[in-house]
Amino acid sequence: MDHPETPAEGSIHCEVRGELLLVGINRPAKYNGFTPRMFRELGEAYTRLDDDPALRVGVLHAFGKHFTAGLDLPTIAPSMQRGEKLVRPGDVEPLNLGTPGYRRRTKPMVAAVKGITYTLGIELMLAADVVVAADDCRFSQLEVKRGIMATGGATLRMAERAGLGNALLHLLTGDEFGAAEALRLNFVQKVVPAGQELEEALRIAQAIAAQAPLAVVATRLNALKAVEEGPIAAMQEFIEVQQRLSRSEDAAEGVRSFVERRAARFQGR
Repeated sequence: MDHPETPAEGSIHCEVRGELLLVGINRPAKYNGFTPRMFRELGEAYTRLDDDPALRVGVLHAFGKHFTAGLDLPTIAPSMQRGEKLVRPGDVEPLNLGTPGYRRRTKPMVAAVKGITYTLGIELMLAADVVVAADDCRFSQLEVKRGIMATGGATLRMAERAGLGNALLHLLTGDEFGAAEALRLNFVQKVVPAGQELEEALRIAQAIAAQAPLAVVATRLNALKAVEEGPIAAMQEFIEVQQRLSRSEDAAEGVRSFVERRAARFQGR
């Protein structure tokens, strides 16, 4: 992929490939450290994914050798001290925390991570849905080394994926660990040789995009509800959601394609 121009404060570079939106973190000279501009543009990119009916799946990746070293603290600290959010009110919040005044993403996001993937980098990948990691990844949730707490979802999602003891091992020591440990703890779903992570993420994203969009969104949201609110809350939606989906044009196309023994052509309606 050609490298786009990089402003001093970094940027988020979007590229549409068919039904996919590639969302690229673009500040490689500074290890892709996040500035206020980059946060705002990331929220705008995630909002574009959700709002454009032609887009079905997002792919979060980074330019350069590393995913991100995390926050660029000198530029971010003033906002942090004031308690200010860096994403525009009403936009989709990339960390998917359900903060009042911000939207949660509905469409799937596949993340491709590589090299240094610290702090915010881990939290962004845990907020995605499927993660492909290069085998050269270096992970660290090191907020305790800086006198602050991880507030982008690590305290929630690391424990949910790996169990409390495994989460606290890394949260409380701020140690660095590799792709094999991340795979063992269910922080990532696949590990591939460095340089192949984006290709594999795109393959997965295209496989998701080939499915019925309404069913994909409903399935994702129901699985999230089961994790966040419990199985009973998720089960209570089954009949209503299945009724709605079964009346869709895509469901009718699914039946036709089965009868006609061909690949389905879903329209997302």
